Amino acid sequence: MSLRFFNGTIFLSISALGIVGNWNIFILLTYMHKFKEIKKKSTPLMFIHLAFTNIIMLLSKVIPKTLAAYGVENFLKDIGCMILVYLQRVAQGLSICTSTLLTLVQAITISPRDSVWRKLKLQSAWHIFSSLVCFWMLNFLININLLYHIKNISSLNRSQVTQSDSYCYFVPDNLLMRWVFLALMVLRDAGFQGIMAVASGYMVFLLHKHHQRIAYLHTSKLLYKTSPDMKAAHNVLLLMLCFLFFYWTECVLSLLFNCFLENNPIMKNIQEYLRVGYAILSPFILIPKNRNLGECWY
Repeated sequence: MSLRFFNGTIFLSISALGIVGNWNIFILLTYMHKFKEIKKKSTPLMFIHLAFTNIIMLLSKVIPKTLAAYGVENFLKDIGCMILVYLQRVAQGLSICTSTLLTLVQAITISPRDSVWRKLKLQSAWHIFSSLVCFWMLNFLININLLYHIKNISSLNRSQVTQSDSYCYFVPDNLLMRWVFLALMVLRDAGFQGIMAVASGYMVFLLHKHHQRIAYLHTSKLLYKTSPDMKAAHNVLLLMLCFLFFYWTECVLSLLFNCFLENNPIMKNIQEYLRVGYAILSPFILIPKNRNLGECWY
């Protein structure tokens, strides 16, 4: 019981740090985008949306985790668990989609004017807003099966409950539907990460050419100032590396956990931290090293 309480407290503290960081990003960029009338670029809209989805994911994850750690079993009931787990999965999917869109738009932004990438025309606020709405609809539909299979711990028999810190459990009654929706999630993740990989690779290529140009100008004793778009591209690439690290590390550990370490509580806790690691760290990567937060993005 004491170890469970300790893990819940640590998870709550770390998640609170991520919530505060995402909230600061959300409030500051919303204020700058709306009240300072700086609307040249659509990038801040995606950062605002990413911070919002991170907050939803952290809250929906930390609430049941904390309740389980403190031994509160009858607070949420089945409907409370259903809503929280559903929001968590939707936010997790939105995080993948938004990060991919952010990478794609940044690749278009720094591409040459005569590039094929410019023809995608995803830079206006309307295009970005429409894409985000589609992302919400997609993830609502993919995760809709959770609404029928999530149960609170107090609603289950002891034989259905595993030795973990879980407060809400997924109890499928149709294995076929479970595999269908799992396949849809895998296709979504693979598709969006494929786009992310192509856009990131293109950005790396452009940044390499940019660094070569800077090196040539330095040897020619000419002054050259790096554009804000190039600085933003560095931050976006760092953000994508962070996302891929947490995503694939969590996937590998999930595979090991399900195959070999099913009753290992330490691996289970590590898996939980990795699942929210990107949401916790991303706001601190989004804050540029410039004196003004909005300088890079506008």
